[in-house]
Amino acid sequence: MLAEYATFGLAPAMRAGGVLASGAYQVHRDFVDFIVNGRPLLFQLADLDAVSPLASDIPPAIFTTHVRRLLLEADPPLLDGRYVIYGCPECEGLDCGAVTAVIERAGDDYVWRDFAWQTADHADLELNGYRGIGPFRFQGGEYREQLGRLLTGDDPGAVRRRVLLIGARVALLAKLAAALRTIGIGAEIAADAAGVPAEELRTYGAVAFGQAVPERVRGSVHEAFERAGIDVAYVDGLAPIVPLLVAQIEYALDPGPVAQRRLARLAVTDGAVVTEVTSPCRVRLTAYRVGRLRRARVHEVFDEVLEPGEHRVPLPGGAPYVVARTSDAVLVAAAASG
Repeated sequence: MLAEYATFGLAPAMRAGGVLASGAYQVHRDFVDFIVNGRPLLFQLADLDAVSPLASDIPPAIFTTHVRRLLLEADPPLLDGRYVIYGCPECEGLDCGAVTAVIERAGDDYVWRDFAWQTADHADLELNGYRGIGPFRFQGGEYREQLGRLLTGDDPGAVRRRVLLIGARVALLAKLAAALRTIGIGAEIAADAAGVPAEELRTYGAVAFGQAVPERVRGSVHEAFERAGIDVAYVDGLAPIVPLLVAQIEYALDPGPVAQRRLARLAVTDGAVVTEVTSPCRVRLTAYRVGRLRRARVHEVFDEVLEPGEHRVPLPGGAPYVVARTSDAVLVAAAASG
């Protein structure tokens, strides 16, 4: 079968980490996703919690090996000329399963074919093949140019996975910093950014302010980053609830283009949660509120696979904050006041 030509590109993406309602932690991973015919290839598969082998937190030598494999400049890691396209975000083995495919040359072009879910040395295409996915034929020049950029340091997945926490409640900030570090996001606590060298400021991707931080401190922090010429995301904490704040920070650090995110919209209105997804995926909705004695109250609202489109889910109890999660994205919404 002659594969039809498809466009090939790369874009930054993330596997959303976070503090789940159960108290468990899910590790945050930043990676480079494959954009085929203008859409993330991951979205064209069944709802899948996975990352490409081009992850930003692996050693440079291993990252380079993965790129050279995709360019067919290094031997395939699996039998039958198969390459890992997406794997488990927690490990690198086949035990958890991986999406694999044959990659081969066709003249100057590259062909990806025979996609399968693989958990053993050999892929069973009859049982675990992805029917309807591929084969894809990529023009050699475009393919080599996109992947070659990763070898020259022009990495679309390069992100600053550190956040500067500024606030008055040191105990809360310490818990937040610990939670962020547990899922793979660096975090430091400071009273302000005065006197911090520009080299250090450049390591931050976001600044999170507590509710009690005065405007003069916020302004001083903004000025410090502007003087250093650094574009950083700013987060205003909605409430003193660690999982909620983690979700806000993860959203701020999301490197993916907005137009290519699977979780498109989230709103809290008229006693319901309204969410919109662009491809079939599992969506978890969790509601938060601050109860008596400023204790966090958590309610699991919804956990199901949704089809593309807008969906409305009743919100019991009138909780003012909702977090929506898919495997690769997170959104936070607050009920309108008044």
